[in-house]
Amino acid sequence: MKTLPFRLFLIDGSSHDVRHLEWIVVTRTNVLIAAPPRRGIIPDRSVWVDPIHITRVEPLNDRGRRGS
Repeated sequence: MKTLPFRLFLIDGSSHDVRHLEWIVVTRTNVLIAAPPRRGIIPDRSVWVDPIHITRVEPLNDRGRRGS
């Protein structure tokens, strides 16, 4: 079963896309999400999230997107 890419939605209304497994680290108490790089291959920022603040996870389907 393919699980990537996906979007994490948080209780504050924000969301974060995870397109590669290398860009997320999950522990019992924290989720570290690396933001996609603007240039190059190394992410230039990251976000720490408490798992209790994740409200839902949805798969991203780039093939079905319309417009921008």
